[in-house]
Amino acid sequence: MAAEEHSQRPRVLLWLASIAVAFAAADTYVVVLALPDMMASVGVPLDELQRAAPIVSGFLLGYIAMLPLIGRISDLRGRVPVLVASLVLFALGSLVTALAYDLTSMVGGRFLQGVGAGGLVPATLALVADLYPPDRRGVPLGIVSGVQELGSVLGPLFGAAVLAFGTWRAIFAINLAVALVLAAAIGLPRSTGPPSRPATSGRPDLLGAALLVVTLALGALVFTRPAAVMRDLTWGSVFVPYGELSGRWPTPLGTATMVAAALFVARCCLARRPLVDLRQWGRVARSADLVGAVLLAGGLAGVIGAFATADPRIQLFSPNGGWYLLGTVLALSALTWHLGRTDTPLLPPAMLSRREAWGALLVSFFIGSALIAALIDIPIFARTTVHPDSQLDAALVLLRFLVALPVGAVIGGLLIRRITPGAVTAFGMACATTSFVWMSRWTITSLDEAASTIPLVLGGLGFGLALAPVNAALLAATDDAVHGVASAMLVVARMIGMLVGISALTAIGLRRYYAAQIDLLPVREVCDGSSRCAEFTILLKQAGIVQEQAVFLGAAGCAVLAGLLALVLLRSR
Repeated sequence: MAAEEHSQRPRVLLWLASIAVAFAAADTYVVVLALPDMMASVGVPLDELQRAAPIVSGFLLGYIAMLPLIGRISDLRGRVPVLVASLVLFALGSLVTALAYDLTSMVGGRFLQGVGAGGLVPATLALVADLYPPDRRGVPLGIVSGVQELGSVLGPLFGAAVLAFGTWRAIFAINLAVALVLAAAIGLPRSTGPPSRPATSGRPDLLGAALLVVTLALGALVFTRPAAVMRDLTWGSVFVPYGELSGRWPTPLGTATMVAAALFVARCCLARRPLVDLRQWGRVARSADLVGAVLLAGGLAGVIGAFATADPRIQLFSPNGGWYLLGTVLALSALTWHLGRTDTPLLPPAMLSRREAWGALLVSFFIGSALIAALIDIPIFARTTVHPDSQLDAALVLLRFLVALPVGAVIGGLLIRRITPGAVTAFGMACATTSFVWMSRWTITSLDEAASTIPLVLGGLGFGLALAPVNAALLAATDDAVHGVASAMLVVARMIGMLVGISALTAIGLRRYYAAQIDLLPVREVCDGSSRCAEFTILLKQAGIVQEQAVFLGAAGCAVLAGLLALVLLRSR
């Protein structure tokens, strides 16, 4: 893609895309505090938390598995159309989630949200490469990377703020409104270069718009089933299932909704200037190697299923993890065979041929493995020690880390103008290592001390320093025509690193925790197992602290590996 495609308001466009990335990243963990209420709304008891795991893993699956395809489509169709389409998908997922009436509809909505949120990241990173030459990409890449990580942990805070004044459904209603506003704002710039978006001149597709409105209105009635309408003697019959059938969809209203949706799709496929040009999107998807994308998505889904659905308190990966990983091996084997036999592969053979390209993916994996320990275990440590009764206060401890992260990202972007990306990344990981080693020596009162701010800020700066150089190294080592899919693979590497890292590090920490509990047996017997025994409670907290200390040391090891690999593999300016 040529940079002149976005010559109108390029900085405004990039800022809007960055805001969209941050907002979508926040949605990854926005359900942390709202999950109990969401479970109750769809009839899942709180003591069956494992049944609610797909609410989180469904989002991750959509976010990760579809990234390469969307990144490749952005290479072929353009960044702006993909950004707008991703935001519309995110908005649709938010609407479905807000109206969800059972676990299936809620997971489906979260999956659509994940697809839309994931599509924003590679398109935005590739947009930076379109708008800026290699020697000026550092700062904007740092900004995009910084807001992405900042949004990931602001999600729970956003959820807490909304829940203080409304229900969990309000969270997704706000998502819907913000996503549509951003989609409209990003879609305003018009292309002055190659025709990467369909023509907008001519009469608008009023019939298509009417069908879409009817579909959404009928679908909303199916989801919400207003009590006043259902009690009506005339209109209530449209909610009654046919014959012996049950459910909301085998009803007159459900049938009408599906017919309206089918007519809308047909209109989009047959009209000369449809509201949504599904034919063109279909052609682009085929050109982007849809078969390869499905195989890669299957492989990634196996990894997500193995690690994201596990209970980290008792297992490294889920009980069916072996089967999930076997599916990953089969899918990736089929993908390798397919890529060698197609003329338009999803992952062009030469895309990752340079050392800096595949090296950036490897470094990103270990950065993700270390970063997740900070994002999750710092609040857990705070909850174990100084904030046992407040999840929100525990999460706020992480703000000191988060404030430093975007600052470090911008500094890292500036440094790579004069220093190699590998050296900047290694320095950042050295800061992160020092931070984790320091935190591994925290005690039960450490967070009450002013000195606890130093490792938090140092860690945030360290990770921030590493994000932009890795992104810049990848973009500089790949051709312009594959920047979208290459950026997608970088995000996939970091997300997979996070999944594997949190499982492995938690397993290490739990071994230390259970070992420490053995020493508590004499005290437990004296207290008759009572949690009111002051000495036993303090020692139990100490065992929890030992667990987190082990996690922080493991994360330090991951940071060391990331730094060493960056020095060796990302040497080029």
